[in-house]
Amino acid sequence: MAGPLEGLKILDFTTLLPGPYATMNLADMGADVLRIASGSRPDLTSLVPPFISDTPDTKISAIYAYLGRGKRSMTMNLKHPEATGIVRRLIEKYDILIEQFRPGVMAGFNMDYQSLRKFSPAIIYCSLTGYGQTGPLRKKAGHDINYLARSGIMSYSGKRETGPTLMGAQIADLAAGSHNAIIGILAAVIHRNATGKGQHIDISMTDGMIAFNALAGAAYLADGNEPEREGNILNGGSFYDFYETKDGKYLSFGGVEPQFLDNFCKMLRESGVIPDGTLKDKRQLREIIRTKTRDEWTKIFKDVDACVEPVLSLSEALDDEHLMERSMVADFNLPTGES
Repeated sequence: MAGPLEGLKILDFTTLLPGPYATMNLADMGADVLRIASGSRPDLTSLVPPFISDTPDTKISAIYAYLGRGKRSMTMNLKHPEATGIVRRLIEKYDILIEQFRPGVMAGFNMDYQSLRKFSPAIIYCSLTGYGQTGPLRKKAGHDINYLARSGIMSYSGKRETGPTLMGAQIADLAAGSHNAIIGILAAVIHRNATGKGQHIDISMTDGMIAFNALAGAAYLADGNEPEREGNILNGGSFYDFYETKDGKYLSFGGVEPQFLDNFCKMLRESGVIPDGTLKDKRQLREIIRTKTRDEWTKIFKDVDACVEPVLSLSEALDDEHLMERSMVADFNLPTGES
């Protein structure tokens, strides 16, 4: 079935996670994505194990295959004298170009927005970087952890005793980078459909993370009080938290509203762990949750409207009945033809 973006053609000069994840999603929606791979510097994701095909002729990283799904690819040495001419001819047929180099790199190849718009005035050109195209940090190297660090968010995330905590997923790369790039590109497509004009989109992952200060940021701008770790109801300052269970696994409780907390306490009382149905503090709740296994608590709260869910492993999440019904896991074909 054709997707809603059928007909859009994208030149993809990105590597690692942010750009490839964005173009993967655009390809999922029907866009024709041509990935331009470097002939001299392999994408680091192609070197990361495990390898789903590892023969003398074909060595494919699982991560690289995942991010490359639905895309075509070609190899190009951007430093070659003929590279600029090839790209100029390509953009006459392509709607969108996305790149992830530090500011100034594409200009050095005469492939920046100002150079290419002369040959394709309606081109939509998306630059996805850590710090943006302007500002004193624009040419500085960085990764997900650095954009999180500079956003202010990590100053009130984690625990008071241990400080900020690394996330298992790359939030800045994916949410502030990939998703903002998708939004910017699709907004530019709508603008071009209305006006015939292309534009240069400047996506900064740090900018995106600054915007994610939403609730804490609004409060700080209103009262001037710095948010602190475990200082509000959503970052550990209330019962809203993760709790270790008897078997060393974890349970989440998100019932900040009175009705959910009431339902939670009622079930604890019916389970016999708090006779009076009243929770004094988090220390008491931690002791209570440690009296049963994660699956025992999950069964107890299965039909209770109290915002209680088990912390699943990745394998458990992928096999979860709810997600299976929603078709969140699907097969796709590798370049080798295998599924």
